[in-house]
Amino acid sequence: MVVRKLRRAGGADAVTATAAVVAAVATGLTGCSPGAADAAPPVGAVVANGGKAGDGAAGGSLDAVRAVPGLLVRAGTSKARTALEMATGGTRLTIEGEGGYDFRAGRGRVRVLLPEDGDRPRRRITELFTPGALYMKNRGAGVPADKWVRIDTTTLADGNLVTGGATDPGAAAELLRAARRVTYVGEARIGRVPVAHYRGTTDIAAAARLAPPRVRGALAAAAKGFATDTVPFDAYLDEEGRLRKVRHRFSFTNGEREVDVESTTELYGFGAPVDVPLPPQRDIYAGKIAG
Repeated sequence: MVVRKLRRAGGADAVTATAAVVAAVATGLTGCSPGAADAAPPVGAVVANGGKAGDGAAGGSLDAVRAVPGLLVRAGTSKARTALEMATGGTRLTIEGEGGYDFRAGRGRVRVLLPEDGDRPRRRITELFTPGALYMKNRGAGVPADKWVRIDTTTLADGNLVTGGATDPGAAAELLRAARRVTYVGEARIGRVPVAHYRGTTDIAAAARLAPPRVRGALAAAAKGFATDTVPFDAYLDEEGRLRKVRHRFSFTNGEREVDVESTTELYGFGAPVDVPLPPQRDIYAGKIAG
């Protein structure tokens, strides 16, 4: 994972913007109002589920997007890239990660690289996504480098949608179950893969009600912690209906500042082996975290 300082307005601002997301989400997110009504792609366009627009159910933009979580469970596993871009004041930061995810088990592993903090160099954090918990290794703040910190995601104000610096790929997909007012934007490519680009909004509280039990608690926490449940997204689906890329746009206030957060998850290498063993209890840090 790489952190890019896209525009710098001072070192302190850069670190503050990162800490606002990686350490905790202060207050609620604000989204934008719902967009245009559901629209089907033009006849002949490449659409999800291997069909052509106008072929009945295969051409339904809303149905195609809402079907994403189930199709990912059917696919089993994939490799994943994550990016969390933040903007506050005159500073923009992008935190990137890479790993893999098992959609049947609801577990994933991503490695992230945090930015410099004063004289402290960048440090790499390993994150494990599991149902109801986030594990972080090399967390810093007084935690030994060989120990893991376990965080109950149902206690986080954002349900771990942005807190860890990378959105849980399973949660990112589950948000699409409650997609609404979806429009077909057009054909695109993710690498060499042709995809259909859809745009719409989702409702976090509705997604929590529709989600399977393993992610329901975290999404329910996010629904309570955000100022609004409405979150805009762009989703890119391949010809089999599998999610190749999704971008959610959040914003929240940190003190008197408004922080814009754009979270992107890209999936590839479907079927690749993904092993996410949980750390033994003896390796989980039980002391006090400095901050």
